[in-house]
Amino acid sequence: MASLTLPSRKFLEDLAAKVPGRPSYATEVVDLILAEARALGASDAHLQPTADGLEIRWRIDGVLQPGGNLPLGVAANVIARLKVLADLLTYRTDVPQEGRIRAAPGDVEMRLSLFPTLYGEKAVIRLFAASGRYLRLDDLQLPAEIQETLRRLLGATSGAIILSGPAGSGKTTTIYACLRELVASTEGRRNLATLEDPIEVPVAGVAQSQVNHAAGFTLETGLRSLLRQDPEVIVVGEIRDPATAEMAFQASLTGHLVLTTFHAGSAAGVIGRLSDMGIEPYLLRSGTLAIVSQRLVRKLCTCARATTNPTHLLGLAVARACLPEGCDLCGGTGYRGRMVLAEMLVPESNALGTAILARTDVERLGRLAVEAGMIDLWARARHAIEEGLTSPAEVRRVLGVT
Repeated sequence: MASLTLPSRKFLEDLAAKVPGRPSYATEVVDLILAEARALGASDAHLQPTADGLEIRWRIDGVLQPGGNLPLGVAANVIARLKVLADLLTYRTDVPQEGRIRAAPGDVEMRLSLFPTLYGEKAVIRLFAASGRYLRLDDLQLPAEIQETLRRLLGATSGAIILSGPAGSGKTTTIYACLRELVASTEGRRNLATLEDPIEVPVAGVAQSQVNHAAGFTLETGLRSLLRQDPEVIVVGEIRDPATAEMAFQASLTGHLVLTTFHAGSAAGVIGRLSDMGIEPYLLRSGTLAIVSQRLVRKLCTCARATTNPTHLLGLAVARACLPEGCDLCGGTGYRGRMVLAEMLVPESNALGTAILARTDVERLGRLAVEAGMIDLWARARHAIEEGLTSPAEVRRVLGVT
């Protein structure tokens, strides 16, 4: 990425040059906003209505940054233009709507979410990696042992691989990389199917389906019917309820490889939360191939400075660290790009398997996993700090204080 200063002076100048009274104003402004979001490498573009107009913000490397403002009278037309691009109802402004903005081949995939607020509809545009980026596991920069274990397990004929983490942790990117890995390695010899809510990125060679709650096509009912489609690999976009979880695990024990995502704070936390949802321990023990918990942290820019001051280490067990400084290259933030912190729990050890069957608490499960060889998120984070890849403050921001 070139020199970055936010808000971008050129973007603000181009925005100001647009004439609100022109019929093409909304089209030109939306094109400009989408182009700027792509150029900045933003994961999201926020258009939030205020009492004075429409505020533009970018989420770059996981943090919201200012983008500019549009005058009050043009907000509705700009939002309407986005609706047209996403094939949404332009006359409905009182209900949430979601849609996909069709991209040219090779361009960035985008999804639009609209939500009514006090001053009008707020729009959030999620930008996904363009085709050609993050295609395969090798491109994700996962720890080597996790990457190789994932690649090996994708060849399994049954069992569940669960990707966990909070929103924005890269789970979707990882699961699509796994899908592309399967497409490339199987060359059409395995029947690959997905059940998503919504479909975020089309993947050639995969039968992708999107749930439709209004029609009664839910994750649970869809998964039940999908099992009659002779699938060998099933991707369930996200496990959200006990019924879907139980069906996914039953499928994993009956000759299907299941990949799914789940919200939990750690790999061991996935076991605990699924157990709390009523999933039987034997299903968790026998059906789980691996659980990957991941986070994304910002990488330090080259302008970072080294420190050994204990105050700057923020209580983390590290001997040295680097701190963000800020320069023209990073837009004064001190960070450029992000990296993955990940841990993988593989319930192969007898002690860990026995603990799962005994419904052992999450804290002890985590300790047993580490004893069995798992490198946890905190250990990865400490290593990244000592290598000068990220800062103590960034680790605290993402992983918290415990």
